[in-house]
Amino acid sequence: MVQIAVIGHGRVGSALAHGLQAAGHVVTLAVHDPDSSSLRRALARNPALRTATPREAVRSADVVLLATPFAAARDVLPPLAEDLEGRVLVDCTNPVGRGLTHGLRSERSGSEAIQDLAPGARVVKAFSVYGYENLEDPAFPGIVRDGRPVLPMMPIAGDDGAAKASVAGLAADLGWDPLDVGGLVQALHLEHLTLLWVRMVRAGGRSPHLVWAALSR
Repeated sequence: MVQIAVIGHGRVGSALAHGLQAAGHVVTLAVHDPDSSSLRRALARNPALRTATPREAVRSADVVLLATPFAAARDVLPPLAEDLEGRVLVDCTNPVGRGLTHGLRSERSGSEAIQDLAPGARVVKAFSVYGYENLEDPAFPGIVRDGRPVLPMMPIAGDDGAAKASVAGLAADLGWDPLDVGGLVQALHLEHLTLLWVRMVRAGGRSPHLVWAALSR
């Protein structure tokens, strides 16, 4: 059982919080506005979710999920930087610019910018390359290989091996096949993968349940 704090309780944060709590973890939503409609929806869906102020939620957590819009991190993280020291911080955000371009002009990844905002945190990029629909339900039981369902792949990037292993365990609990793709430098490529998904699905009309699998032999 892992103590998890989720910063951001929109569609992505709510889906992850619900799934992780259902998997047996203790999940606390970091609440800035207790009257927000998104918070009410998240708690109506799963009353077992806990709530606390952002600082209280982070201080009680082993793993912190950042599931806000990318731009919001500039306001959210600096006041929590000291509390995030040594903790695993999962960057679920994406810097998306006009015309579905990379919001930082591909000069650096959003995850590297997140690391600058919380320099003592152990930043891992994960849960970022698909839409919330797949975070709600990642199961594809009809796709079978060698008698077992093929699991959708969840890429994970970061510089701290133990932090990545912890996040990989959470991804597996949610029904994903976690794939370590390397250091945090790889986060830029994952953000480009997100843009590919968004262009294909949100702009191109493909099913939002489009995912990738990692097959090897």
